[in-house]
Amino acid sequence: MGRLDGKVCVVTGAGGGIGRACSLRFAEEGGRLACTDVLEEPGRETVALIEAAGGEAAFFAADVTDEASVAALYGAVESRFGAVHVLVNNAGVLLPGDGSVLETELEAWRRVLDINLTGVFLCCKHGIPKLLAAGGGSVVNMGSISGLVGSATSQIGYAASKGAVIALTRDIAVELARRGVRANALCPGPVETPLALQLYTDEAAWERRRVHIPAGRLGKPAEIAEAALFLASDESSWVTGTSLVVDGGIAVAYTTPE
Repeated sequence: MGRLDGKVCVVTGAGGGIGRACSLRFAEEGGRLACTDVLEEPGRETVALIEAAGGEAAFFAADVTDEASVAALYGAVESRFGAVHVLVNNAGVLLPGDGSVLETELEAWRRVLDINLTGVFLCCKHGIPKLLAAGGGSVVNMGSISGLVGSATSQIGYAASKGAVIALTRDIAVELARRGVRANALCPGPVETPLALQLYTDEAAWERRRVHIPAGRLGKPAEIAEAALFLASDESSWVTGTSLVVDGGIAVAYTTPE
């Protein structure tokens, strides 16, 4: 049997990167995928890839910063699949204007927090009642090591948003543990996603990140998906409130190059 057989999994930001990797991997393990993204074309491409491999998936357009859109999303998923068992709140953004606390404009700060933090809050607010109705389930919120350690290149809004996601996740875990809902934060290091590759076109910027990674390379979306699968599955049935770090060793060996 697959590790997610029959479980309905909602993945936000499913159109690419880590979200797509999670969607594909979950479907391989028998999950029934509700793939959501603010962009329709890449989201539908993810669904097509799942279906071509023999899995079950459907696309739902949603803007995680809009409460009405998020509420409608979970209602539509429940109507389509009959229940919801797993939330992967992955949708997030990196913005070019998000840098030093001395330089970042308020507009960029607000935009990053709106997507990375408020989006997770809204998905939990409207998604968790569906888990409770199904008898329990797993919430995987996308954090980052940027929420745990200082960044080699400052992204003040991103770091603040991810640190807040980790705190939010812990609070949810304590509140809902006795009601059958587990909540964990997944904290990747730098990963080769299309979004990151578009933002950091300067090889020197990438090298500044690589030098901090004991493993000597950036992560891959599929590697993060494997960790998300563990947290989503019943294999982690006694794991809640944790921050699972998947970063090639950065957080435990963080050093500044000479």
